[in-house]
Amino acid sequence: MRHGNRRLDIVLVLGAVALTLLPWYRIENGFFGLGWLAAFPLSPEAAPGIVQIFAHGRLWLAGALVLFLLAIVARGMADPMRRGAALAWTGAIGVLFLSLQGLAIGLSGWTWTVSETLFGTLSNGQASMGAGAVLSAITFVLLFAFGLAERGVMKGDAFVVSAIALLVFLVAVFVFYPIGSMFVGSVQDFDGSFNADNFIRNVQDPSIWSLNCLIGAGRCGVAWRTLWLAIMSGLGSTLLGLAFALVATRTRFPFKKGLRLLTILPIITPPFVIGLALTLLFGRAGVVTQGLSQLFGFEPGRWLYGLTGIWIAQVLSFTPISFLVLIGVVEGVSPSMEEASTTLRADRWRTFWRVSLPLMKPGLANAFLIGFIESMADFGNPLVLGGSNGVLSTEIFFAVVGSQNDPSRAAVLATVLLLFTLSAFLAQRVWLSGKNYATVTGKGDSGSHIALPRGLSIGVHAVVIPWILFTLVIYGMILIGGFVKTWGLDNSLTLDHYAKAFSISFENGIAWTGVAWNSFWTTIEIALVSAPLTAAVGLLTAYIIVRQKFVGKNAFEFALMMSFAIPGTVIGVSYIMAFNLPPLEMTGSALILIACFVFRNMPVGVRGGIAAMSQLDKSLDEASLTLRANSFRTIRKVILPLLRPAITAALVYSFVRAITSISAVIFLVSAEYNMATSYIVGLVENGEYGVAIAYSTMLIVVMITVIAGFQLIVGERRLRRENRVAGLATSASSRQEKIA
Repeated sequence: MRHGNRRLDIVLVLGAVALTLLPWYRIENGFFGLGWLAAFPLSPEAAPGIVQIFAHGRLWLAGALVLFLLAIVARGMADPMRRGAALAWTGAIGVLFLSLQGLAIGLSGWTWTVSETLFGTLSNGQASMGAGAVLSAITFVLLFAFGLAERGVMKGDAFVVSAIALLVFLVAVFVFYPIGSMFVGSVQDFDGSFNADNFIRNVQDPSIWSLNCLIGAGRCGVAWRTLWLAIMSGLGSTLLGLAFALVATRTRFPFKKGLRLLTILPIITPPFVIGLALTLLFGRAGVVTQGLSQLFGFEPGRWLYGLTGIWIAQVLSFTPISFLVLIGVVEGVSPSMEEASTTLRADRWRTFWRVSLPLMKPGLANAFLIGFIESMADFGNPLVLGGSNGVLSTEIFFAVVGSQNDPSRAAVLATVLLLFTLSAFLAQRVWLSGKNYATVTGKGDSGSHIALPRGLSIGVHAVVIPWILFTLVIYGMILIGGFVKTWGLDNSLTLDHYAKAFSISFENGIAWTGVAWNSFWTTIEIALVSAPLTAAVGLLTAYIIVRQKFVGKNAFEFALMMSFAIPGTVIGVSYIMAFNLPPLEMTGSALILIACFVFRNMPVGVRGGIAAMSQLDKSLDEASLTLRANSFRTIRKVILPLLRPAITAALVYSFVRAITSISAVIFLVSAEYNMATSYIVGLVENGEYGVAIAYSTMLIVVMITVIAGFQLIVGERRLRRENRVAGLATSASSRQEKIA
């Protein structure tokens, strides 16, 4: 009781601080700049909530004050069940009230016509929520959680209940609210009023749904082009990934370590760099194109600029991810099942086709889903290689920032993109549901898989070896491209591109004079902030999913994982529509980029944490709790040290994605917070390929260095294992002696 009251007292103190000592509304020049202290607490811009109520006529905020006072009254109740009910109701109503008043009242008054009809006009409005309002919302969420814990929910574990409540609240704010805002934006006019005309016009636009290509009367609409490209990219990357996995696990290929190393490169490469390298090779002024043109005397063509070029770039980019997904699946097929098949006189072809391949279905489905969604969300490669064949991601971008300036069209296109990806996500779950693909059992086997059929072995080598050579040539072009003066016109070597991007002056101290330094430091700072947050949120979620049982657990997990199926382009558009106006205004700030990265990349940390935590026996948690450690201490002292590989994976992935993401970032950057990928896109659009490749090469070097640093900081997991085979033998011999 004492600990529970102490936690509750801390939360009540936070609520008091939110209402009396922090600006209730957003500070335009930045809260952490502390410039608002000069006008605090009386100015309308910097006043806390309690001053806004009594001095500036914002009487609607009195609801938050009354609810907070009720929570203080509930604190003094002696009966824990009554106290828990009062706290839970106060917290729930407080969160609902703050949400409704923030949505209903904008800068100039009511934002909803029905509110003005019911309550009359307001003499003044309100700005976006600031530090005070946000801290008040968190206070009410915690009051709700503590109230449930008082009533015995989750065995009265306040930490677990609070973690679930905060995660649900954050996912609702940063995933579902933006998506909902995007849907609402598709039926709004420029002044915010309801107008479905633009929505209907855009939905019926022939440029989206046209099927003229099927009758030879022109091109297909952008929706069908994107869907076809995603299906082909998903199939291509999955089949190539399977070929790579078979070569790495079922053959005597001599360069298996190099093969695994090669799969890392596309993951840490900015997404449009492969498109640039293909342009340097096969573009009109490319090395291969010019060489063949001079050799055979034909005019260089533009075959690369279209769906063919995008498909090649996407398969190059996504095959390594499919390989990483499939290699564990291929290795996990039990040799005993293959042995049983051969014992029943099935040849190696029949065994592979009827036994091994069906057991790989979950991995193949996941690899295809990843390739499909990544292709749908890909922005960099279509921008570089698309030409006049735009896809949904680029069309959304030009609808937002181009001359069209049509938010409704962007919202409709983003909705179509979201429907495609969610359909694939749900189809995969339905296809795999109710089926058992377990292959690892307690029965012994030889431990070695049967060899591939000779024809299949020759086939996968014939695919993999040329692809490896092609990939090496691509990355060779990336490396060389930064040192060539003007590709195709002046191929002399130079360091000018690196000097222009990363020059440093030492005349009056150190001056970062290169044009890339500003976006470089911004990118590194935001990536270093978002990576630990992503890992922490992901692993905490994994702990709750694996270790706790509660009503709605499956829906909770599905809602979290669904954000994986939302393409980055949709995230970018939805964040712009949700956070460009009250109640939460974050556009142009670093906060919106960090939130985007955390909740976009969180599912990877969740899946990695679930996989790692499932291997830890629950008796470890139970022993800690039996010794009177609470859940938080158990996680910190017992669970986290055993999750170092998962922590490293989450940190590395989130850091790399923060640096290489472009589809969402391109909508969220500003002049003050410009990310590296967005800056490189500007270089590409201006034709400065050399500087763009030099910048990309520097990012790759930095990512490799930081990944090694994360590995060093987190360290390795050390487990003590006993010789269980020897132990079993000793036990067996002792039993035999007793029998004798």
